This record gives sequence, structure tokens and C-alpha cells, in this order.
Amino acid sequence: MKLRYYALLTALLFGLSSAPFSYAKVASDHPLTISDSQHNFKQDAQLIKAKYEAALFTLAPYTFAHFGLRMHRQTQDPKYALSLWVDAARIANNLNKFAHEIQTPEQVQQYSLQKLNKLKGKSDERSKRRYQATLAYPEYLFLGIDLLSNMARANEFGLKHEQDAKLRKVLKRYDFAAYVSDPAMIKAWAAQLANQVYWLRQLGEQDVVAEFTNAFRQVYPDSQDHRLSEQQFNNKIYGLSHIIFADSQYYLQPVKESDHQWIFDYYRNNIDEILKRCKEDVIAEVGINFLLAQLDDDPVVLKTRTAISKAINRQHNMVPSVTGDANLARGEHRNVLAIMLLDWQGFLTEKSLQASPDMVVNPPYGLVHK
Repeated sequence: MKLRYYALLTALLFGLSSAPFSYAKVASDHPLTISDSQHNFKQDAQLIKAKYEAALFTLAPYTFAHFGLRMHRQTQDPKYALSLWVDAARIANNLNKFAHEIQTPEQVQQYSLQKLNKLKGKSDERSKRRYQATLAYPEYLFLGIDLLSNMARANEFGLKHEQDAKLRKVLKRYDFAAYVSDPAMIKAWAAQLANQVYWLRQLGEQDVVAEFTNAFRQVYPDSQDHRLSEQQFNNKIYGLSHIIFADSQYYLQPVKESDHQWIFDYYRNNIDEILKRCKEDVIAEVGINFLLAQLDDDPVVLKTRTAISKAINRQHNMVPSVTGDANLARGEHRNVLAIMLLDWQGFLTEKSLQASPDMVVNPPYGLVHK
């Protein structure tokens, strides 16, 4: 039902969008004439970008919007306006549901337990850790993963839900310090918790950034990296990268290296191990972290770009999974990060998405201006 809803919404938005959404002549938008020292990274980015843009409307709405939002924040190209509309509509749909159906502690618990049960019985290390850790805090699956993430994205769009006070009241009933300082939760949800502590600060709610950072460093001391499983090492690096992402409000503003000196020092001291042990999406995030700190010429950037360039499957013009899977939908997160790393465009000239006035002037039902 939800998929049909979004398909109908997308069809309607094609007619409503005032901005053209043509992907023709992709190469002419960014001439492939600029070479980096060893590889033409920009050309590699354009190969991946053209591959995805040719098939973008075949992707599920969330994946479609995930790609378009990041490309818009990099280029401000109005052809991505529809992606923003779809993402805003998704947010509105979710927050409308939460405002009307999930308010009491009992409703939060029931919703969360249903989500928790979906993790039960899975055999991979990540799912096992998430299930065991969240047994003690099932409400986290609603508060952090669903409610807070949607409120924060609306905030980035310059919007809020019309019942924002009601939603904030639900958030205020719970203490996020318990989640962000629990070692088991960090080992299960490092990147998500990193996002959430900055989202809470962004929304003017709890400020538990320091509590999370201190707990994270105790859970993952650098001297013990050799004891971590591959999954846990990736979880650590993924968590580090999302601290930087979240502080930038997801590519909207630069971060200061000095604010996260311990992370950048760690990257520089361990980049070879990161390249050896991490998946391509995590490697790309490390490189983008340096770009977010305006450290474009740091040797780590070149190393990560070289690694991602070498990982591209030239037959499929994309970065496949570690198992060689070249599925477009499953690989979107990995490949949009590759595009951003290989052809970084800098920051928006404005802090918010006001570059898309149609979306701001006519927000989807349930969302209003802040």
C-alpha cells in the first residue's frame, strides 16, 4: 500500500513540478576534461552518475530521494527538485502518522516491539547485536530511528510538522543519554547514534553529544582495533564518519577539523588499515569527511579516491558490493557516496534548501514553515 502511495505521489509530482527533470546530455553538464594526479576521478564520477540517472525512476521512492537529495546539495541543479518533493512527502506521511497514532508510551512500545521482532532470528552479526542491544530499549526504534530522523530532515528543509509541539513532547519523555552511553547500543548502532545526538542538538532538544563521544571512545579504543571483527571495525569507522556528517547537517555546512581532531588524527594514522578492512561505502565516507572539513589536499583524500576508482566495475559503471553484486537499488548508497567523493562540488551557497522555492512555498500536507 505504501509503495503504491508513493508511486502515485511520484506520478502526480511529475505533473506538478515546475522544474524540468531531464537527464539528457549528462556529460555536457560537467565536461570530462579535468584530471586528477593519477586518475580522472571526475570522469569516474560521471560514469556512475550517468548510470544511476538513466535508471533513477525505476528505484523505490526512498532510494530515489536519497540519491536526488545528495546530488541537489552538491549541485543545486533544479532537475533534482522532484527528489526533494518525494523526500518531503515521505517525511510528511511519517510525521502525520506519528502525530495521530503514536503518542502514548503504550503506543510507542507496541510500534517499537513490532520493529524489534523483525530483527529476531537473523543470523548476521549486525542484526544479532542490534536485536540484543535494543531488547533493553525497544522504544529507541521509534524515537531514534523513525521519529527523530524525520523531524531532523524536515528541519533541514526549513520546515516542521504542524503538530511539532506534540511530537517534541513524546521525545522529551525519554532520556537519550541512556541509549548513547550504553556500550552494547554503540556496538550495534554507532552511526545511527552519531546522527541522533547531533539531530537532538539541531532541534534544540537534549545535548548528549559529549556523552556519546566519550562513551564511543571508551567502547572503541584505538589500541584494540586488532581485536575487532570486520563487522565491528566497520561499525567503528562508520560511526566516526557519521559524527562528521551529522555535524555538517549532511553536507550543508563545513566542519572544523579542530572540533574533531581526534577523528582526523585517527584517520591519518590508520588509513591503510581502513582501506584494507572497510567496505567501499565506509571508505568513501572517510574521504568525504576530509572534504567536509575543507581538507581537499590531504593525502587521505587521494588514497580514498584511488581506492574507490579502482573498485569501479567498468562493465557496469558502478561500485559493486564486496560480493560483486551490481544491483542498482542495493548499491545506491555506496555509489552516491562514490560520486560525491570523486567529484566533490563544495557547499551550498545557502545553509538551507531555499534553492528549491517551490518545495518550501508549497510544503506537503502536515508540514509548515519553521
